[in-house]
Amino acid sequence: MLGDFEPVTEVVRKEVLMGLQKPVKQLPCKLLYDERGSQLFDEICELKEYYPTRTETAILEERIGEIASHIGAGCLLVEFGSGSSKKSRLLLDHLPNIAAYVPIDISREQLMEVTASICESYSGLDVLPVCADFTGQFELPATENPVSKRVVFFPGSTIGNFHPWEVVNFLRGIANLAGQGGGLLIGVDLVKDPHILHEAYDDPGGVTAQFNLNLLERINGELNADFQIERFRHFAAYNEAMGRVEMHLVSQTDQKVRVDDIDVSLAAGENVWTESSYKYTLSRFFALAREAGFEVKEIWTDERDLFSVQYLTVSPTISDT
Repeated sequence: MLGDFEPVTEVVRKEVLMGLQKPVKQLPCKLLYDERGSQLFDEICELKEYYPTRTETAILEERIGEIASHIGAGCLLVEFGSGSSKKSRLLLDHLPNIAAYVPIDISREQLMEVTASICESYSGLDVLPVCADFTGQFELPATENPVSKRVVFFPGSTIGNFHPWEVVNFLRGIANLAGQGGGLLIGVDLVKDPHILHEAYDDPGGVTAQFNLNLLERINGELNADFQIERFRHFAAYNEAMGRVEMHLVSQTDQKVRVDDIDVSLAAGENVWTESSYKYTLSRFFALAREAGFEVKEIWTDERDLFSVQYLTVSPTISDT
């Protein structure tokens, strides 16, 4: 049975209009992941320029024995932003007697397809999908099997989409969800050569551009907007001072757009900020995790130190608030 906490249209409308009326216009990056956006992101993950997916996957494959030993038997595995669940299959293959797998994703169509596929591949596994924005309100479904502990799986360096001042509160929420004895297996992208980052977020084939521009298509369809897609272009750059890649949609002309009967004016060259992806040093992320109530138990990286997979446990001192 699907746990349904999908954001309603009115919530999406409010977030979109609020963002477009800010001095620096922005749109929530979570809205990039409708059905079409999720498909395009899966294509991005296969690009040779996009290092995070293949690097993280390689770390998981190489270190899966150690990772599984940290997680242990009988866990409730909760995946934030499950997407295609390809990486979670590595865990499911190596975790003994898992109590249940709870994939959480905002894209209902992909979530249901993936759930059916997981159930077919893992006979007897209790799969409890939840359609939700994992940054919002949702409830974990009950499982019939005994649970030794809760472990949240948050791969892909999605944590980089949060500003550093948001990370602590978000991680603290995960710590409270996992509870005493719980854990977090997380992918964290690392600081590196800006040239590598530029190619990863602005690929020559233009798949990332399609992914970004699809956000406007989604708003047109869901909020009765009239964005003319050809009047915008994708732009991505590494902001070294802030330690983040920024993705924008740039207005090519002076124009006025209507979103659900509200007019929004854009000047030629004006940016609409759609996503940030922060890159961390190990010491910087370590400090944020500790402030949020986690203890960093293990860190695995690739030989070039492009990416890290980290296992964190909830500090005994954290309070359930």
